[in-house]
Amino acid sequence: MTIDPDPDWWQKLFDDVYLQTDARSVDDVDVTRREIDLLCDLLPLKPEHRIVDLCGGQGRHSLELASRGFRNCTVVDYSECLVEAGRERARRVDLPVAFVRADARATGLVGDSFDWALILGNSLGYLPEPDDDIRILVEARRLLRAGGGLLVDVADGAVVSCEISPNVWHETGDDIVVCRQRELRGSAVVTREMVLSKNQGLIRDEAYQIRLFDCDRLSALVAEAKFKDVCVHRGVSAHRGDGDYGFMNRRFFLTGTKAGKHKQGADVAETG
Repeated sequence: MTIDPDPDWWQKLFDDVYLQTDARSVDDVDVTRREIDLLCDLLPLKPEHRIVDLCGGQGRHSLELASRGFRNCTVVDYSECLVEAGRERARRVDLPVAFVRADARATGLVGDSFDWALILGNSLGYLPEPDDDIRILVEARRLLRAGGGLLVDVADGAVVSCEISPNVWHETGDDIVVCRQRELRGSAVVTREMVLSKNQGLIRDEAYQIRLFDCDRLSALVAEAKFKDVCVHRGVSAHRGDGDYGFMNRRFFLTGTKAGKHKQGADVAETG
């Protein structure tokens, strides 16, 4: 059977079912804490910095940052379900994280107003056209102040291409079983995902396609978006062990800087 994703799959897949199927990566408190540990070790973040978390889903990273004293985080995501879930979590734990439902290609936020733009959790490569990736990166640059920094966190395409398993499954909780059939097509992974409840039967049968990036390809895209000082940090993983986590344990960070000197004199590099 040929896997044939709807080009607009990304508009509907990120819902409460997604929070269950990918819970071990995108809704695990310990994993999120370890990811933020890695982030804070790498970046010269300061509590007063303004941070925009693009494609940030339910805001797990920004909520963790806010719990550590970073009080100026804004999460942007297209999914109304995830944005509302994030707002409710922020209210419940009384953390001042702002949530904006918007397309990451054109957020509508004021430009030149953030110190850091983060694209975390393998959130690039979902939109139908490759040009959409550069549009997200250009929008990130627009949002940053001069001297502001970018960090992109993606699956390491070079590793994934060699290690991809065509059929995988896992259980989440006591009831849900997630089965995935995967094909490598050029620089993209095409997946059919079936989610079954032991009590209710089939919950979801959907297909999706995600572009992969190796270090050179993503570096070229970030440079095309006019970021400077582009640097790759490989071997990133917040997972324990070598299980199949939807590629989330085979990642790299890429950082870059918007040219100019930070107006507030923060620890962000000056570039030419």
